[in-house]
Amino acid sequence: MEFEMIAKTFMGLEDILAQELTELGANNVIKGRRMVGFTGDKALMYRANFALRTAIRILKPIKHFRANSADQVYDQIKMIDWSKYIGEGKTFSVDSVVYSDDFNNSRFVTYKVKDAIVDQFRERTGKRPNISVADADVRLNIHIAEDRGTVSLDSSGESLHRRGYRQETVEAPLNEVLAAGMILMTGWKGETDFIDPMCGSGTLPIEAALIARNIAPGVFRKQYAFEKWPDFDAELFDEIYNDDSHEREFEHHVYGYDIDFKAVNMAKLNVKAAGLSADVTIEQQDFKDFKGHGEPAIMVTNPPYGERISTPNLLETYRMIGERLKHAFKDGEAWVLSYREECFQQIALKPSVKVPLYNGSLECEFRKYSIFNGKLKDFREEGGIVKTEEEKRQMAEKRRTWQKRDYEKREEERIDNEEADILSFKFRSLEKQRAKAFDRSRKPFDRERKSFDRDRKSFDRDSDTFGDRDNRKAKKGAKPFRKKETREDRQSKRRKFFGDGGEED
Repeated sequence: MEFEMIAKTFMGLEDILAQELTELGANNVIKGRRMVGFTGDKALMYRANFALRTAIRILKPIKHFRANSADQVYDQIKMIDWSKYIGEGKTFSVDSVVYSDDFNNSRFVTYKVKDAIVDQFRERTGKRPNISVADADVRLNIHIAEDRGTVSLDSSGESLHRRGYRQETVEAPLNEVLAAGMILMTGWKGETDFIDPMCGSGTLPIEAALIARNIAPGVFRKQYAFEKWPDFDAELFDEIYNDDSHEREFEHHVYGYDIDFKAVNMAKLNVKAAGLSADVTIEQQDFKDFKGHGEPAIMVTNPPYGERISTPNLLETYRMIGERLKHAFKDGEAWVLSYREECFQQIALKPSVKVPLYNGSLECEFRKYSIFNGKLKDFREEGGIVKTEEEKRQMAEKRRTWQKRDYEKREEERIDNEEADILSFKFRSLEKQRAKAFDRSRKPFDRERKSFDRDRKSFDRDSDTFGDRDNRKAKKGAKPFRKKETREDRQSKRRKFFGDGGEED
């Protein structure tokens, strides 16, 4: 029986993932943003987890709903019969992704979903299932966009980019799903040698060898989430896991180089863990010493951007890359993933293909350089192909997609700015109105205060009180003013003091 499924991926890898799903036998393949929807049966779900190289996880939706509040989400989740999915004594976890103005916190949505499930079990059985974040038996995914919600079972569990062959990693290692997507974008499937002159812990060389031999990336995984589901078919999955009929011979070789001795040792360990030592050679070598192999080859590399990994002279590194490609990689095809435009400019070669890709949160570009002798015109006249028709079509489609996304982003920013301006204008207008009203209410008090100030100044001028005058003069540093006593004044004081005519005995 067929059912709906969703394969999650990184921005820019949707086309490659859709192609993988089509080749795998999926029906109703529809590309979205960072995802591809499709339909298939249980066997396809198992195979998608096991064989897809550019999928992060495979979700199985069990209900679509509409909700404008956390309480409505609670009600919708509680309508589902969870006894079908969570057996007695089993644990579960919830992962929420929310893009909506109605829900400010995805964590709060997670809590409401957990409450709904626990409350249903408590009301029906008197027992509640346990919640486990680390190693849950059943993993749920809640996705809300505006008022549209989807609750799904996560059939993958741990992200599918964690293949299982990595023993050691360097700083900021390249994600395995992104590495596989980059290689598949080039169209290479083992027809020539493969070279990564800055291989780090060896992710690109290992993924290249897996693609060349058509070995499923899931062979290294120890477990998938669907293996804990009540309806898990172990016999069916064993049949898929042990089917190596699609694997093929690889007549060429994969080479990885790095200047860092520690990174070289890590890459060798990872290659050995993947069982690919016969197909992959890792050596210590500075890219500036690269001499080429004399045979046509493809080069795919992810040099430092100066973001997560620093380098003493970033622009000089990219000038060196351009120089080596020009002089030591003739008749080859090189693909470079980087983040900064000024870095690409230092390569000083014209790219034939530019593909937007995200490496983590960084919006990068994956550029193709076709290296040949002589001029481009002569190369084309001799039958050389810089860009295939399929690459032209894909480039045009990607350009339209990203231009639309850029336009939508600019529109959102413009609307936000306009709303901010309106709010600011309203706020300023309201403040002005309040200020004017306050000024009007103060006018009578201001008139009274001015009148009082005038009266006080007049009083100070006309006052005969010596104390005030003395104080004013004291402030200026002058001696206090004293009225000069006359003889009659002194005699009067004596009379008051002695009580007689003022004469002493």
